[in-house]
Amino acid sequence: MKYVIIVSAVLAGCATAPGPAPTPAPEPDLPPVQIPEAVPVPVPGPAPAPAARTENVAIAGLMDTARTDAAAGRLANAAATLERALRIEPRNPRLWHELARVRLKQGQYAQAESVAARSNSWAGSDNALRAENWRLIAEARTARGDAEGARTALDAAERSGR
Repeated sequence: MKYVIIVSAVLAGCATAPGPAPTPAPEPDLPPVQIPEAVPVPVPGPAPAPAARTENVAIAGLMDTARTDAAAGRLANAAATLERALRIEPRNPRLWHELARVRLKQGQYAQAESVAARSNSWAGSDNALRAENWRLIAEARTARGDAEGARTALDAAERSGR
């Protein structure tokens, strides 16, 4: 109890009573400022239209890495990188096409055909990509020994490329 009283007394001694409000410092006498007349600023024309398909920076980097790996024969690494990119952007038809190319190189023909078809489902009006996918499907069918299916796919590529 004795200590509580001592601590209270010490703390009370640290407090100060409010004093009069401080007065602001007088402003120095400054000459009047001349404000120049407004200068018209030219208005730029309309911004250029964005590119039809721009890649996310991360996606573009992953695609470059996958292409480098595929070119070097590291097909498993290329496929893993493309699958990672597809987790980021699952509706990107170019990524699906690249994965189909890797699957074709790996000898996974049914998978290549399926992934190329998925790319076509997201390709929209990109007829060049659709034609590339159909040619890839034809190549996969040829490798599996399905000559008739390959001809059908090449016909579809021809129709898409128009």
